[in-house]
Amino acid sequence: MPDAHASTGPLAALRTWSPPSGTDVRAVVLVLPGGRARSRQPASTRNLAYRRMVPIARGIHRATRAEAAATWLLRYRVRGWNEPDHDPVQDAWWALDGIRSRYPQAEVTLVGHSMGGRTALRVAEHESVRTVCALAPWIEDDEPYKHLAGREVVIVHGTADHTTSPKASHRYALAAREVSERVCRFELADGHAMVRRAPAWTDLIRRTVVGAVTGTADPEIARAMTMPAPDGLRAMVG
Repeated sequence: MPDAHASTGPLAALRTWSPPSGTDVRAVVLVLPGGRARSRQPASTRNLAYRRMVPIARGIHRATRAEAAATWLLRYRVRGWNEPDHDPVQDAWWALDGIRSRYPQAEVTLVGHSMGGRTALRVAEHESVRTVCALAPWIEDDEPYKHLAGREVVIVHGTADHTTSPKASHRYALAAREVSERVCRFELADGHAMVRRAPAWTDLIRRTVVGAVTGTADPEIARAMTMPAPDGLRAMVG
């Protein structure tokens, strides 16, 4: 199925892929790109952070379209997080409200990389969200986590990542387990850009999303969620 349309809203823009015509959408995967700590430069579909997520969004669509799932890829208004404004959080919230309005019964899975991973974790309290897949997420020491109660959280981080901190995401996963029993974290030998081990990243994303959409958890992910912390939050991707 070809890419669907690009639509605009008051805060950001969306590129969407839909299941076969006539299908009642029962799940939506919202994909969130990375960005910068501070930048008021308008975000563009030509930015590397956005382009990195296009094949991931397409792969998610291919893996889930038969399960009545739509995939939405968000293009932010600006490239930066911009403390204290949290611009991508505002944009992601707008997208989630749009999903809720269009598909009131749909459950949402969030997939975000880097700043998008931080954004996904921040907006997980939205009533439509059930699952978060955070890829090499940017985590600060004071990152909130108590709103993750009742959510499924899968964090993946490269051990050679020098842009965002694997140690910080491990601490965050450990804290998140205080409020949710369905938290796991995977490590693999790769850097921040998800290039060297791209097939491994893609496969784990696919298994996470398919499990969330179908309600049938992938065995490896389910096993990781039962492994004791802290070492259980360092499950290795083969």
